[in-house]
Amino acid sequence: MKIVIAPDSFKGSASAKQVAEALARGWRKVFPNAELVTVPMADGGEGTMEALVDATGGKMQEVEVSDPLGRPLSACYGILGDGKTAVVEVAAASGLPLLAPSERKPLQTTTYGTGQLIRAALKEGVERLLIGLGGSATVDGGAGLVSALGARLLDADGQPIGPGGGSLGSLAQIQLGELPKLIEGVEVLAACDVDNPLTGPNGAAAVFGPQKGAAPQDVQVLDQNLAHYAQIISKELQVEVANLPGAGAAGGLGAGLVAFLGAKLIPGIQMVIEASKLEDKLEGCDLVITGEGKLDGQSAGGKTPVGVAKLAEKHNIPVLAVGGSIAEDADVLYQHGIGAMLSIAPGPISLEKAIADGEKLLEEAGQRAAKLFALAGWRD
Repeated sequence: MKIVIAPDSFKGSASAKQVAEALARGWRKVFPNAELVTVPMADGGEGTMEALVDATGGKMQEVEVSDPLGRPLSACYGILGDGKTAVVEVAAASGLPLLAPSERKPLQTTTYGTGQLIRAALKEGVERLLIGLGGSATVDGGAGLVSALGARLLDADGQPIGPGGGSLGSLAQIQLGELPKLIEGVEVLAACDVDNPLTGPNGAAAVFGPQKGAAPQDVQVLDQNLAHYAQIISKELQVEVANLPGAGAAGGLGAGLVAFLGAKLIPGIQMVIEASKLEDKLEGCDLVITGEGKLDGQSAGGKTPVGVAKLAEKHNIPVLAVGGSIAEDADVLYQHGIGAMLSIAPGPISLEKAIADGEKLLEEAGQRAAKLFALAGWRD
């Protein structure tokens, strides 16, 4: 018997690695001789770096960078097990949780710290750079990030523009400086699970600005500034990002990465599947177990369980999805390769208790899943 366990994290309760290991412990109580392959997963948001490092036997490196408001911060980047691939999460240095609610000011917040993380990772001599775009506190189009990598964004007087999306309106010229040399020969992939354009009613400012602290008048300013940013990029770099699907991801960072780093925007789950070599690990597999904190209709929109299930379906492998909760609209997941769903909750239980007892409940769910498998006639 070979079981591949490839879940996402259960946010606030357990990392993807902890989830996978807890489910494996439960399974072994029923099938102690089973071959269990744990592959921590993520879909490009928070936890992507940790999942990839864990899945490939890589390492984390801690460096001093700047937070979204320019204050000192210790943050990590990852080097995967191949030693040739670095992974950076925007949330690590430029994330919304790094700020108190009163500090969430996207006119001022910057991705400079993420650029510092990338610079440190590039010093490792890597050939690939993977960037997870989820959870940013910024709407600066990646201007801060590229400034940290040596580009100079200047106003009409030849002076550097200020930090944050509020300063993009004064951008007049771009000097790439040492940036091209830094990324020469490096493939850049950015995990992007939205297709929002840079500007307009579905753009970075309108859709994501309010959750980052932008008032209605701020949204208008940010949208106009991002439109101006795209015009200058077109003029100075001959790259068109205004209407590029995914350009609005992470406050317009998708646009900046494409324009300045030549990045390719891909679905986050696809990036993790490729980097973790999940497909290779499915060979000879009898069952795939995946999951995330809440299984619902949104899971069909590029989330980990469906991404894993579609890959397993390609190889005719049945899939069980485990969730902290299963919403009423989760039935749609049966149309996306998931054969069955199992909640870790043993009965009515508060969210607080479910989070506190997450690993214990996951282990028990793994055991219940194995007992159901045994009922179907499976033996070690």
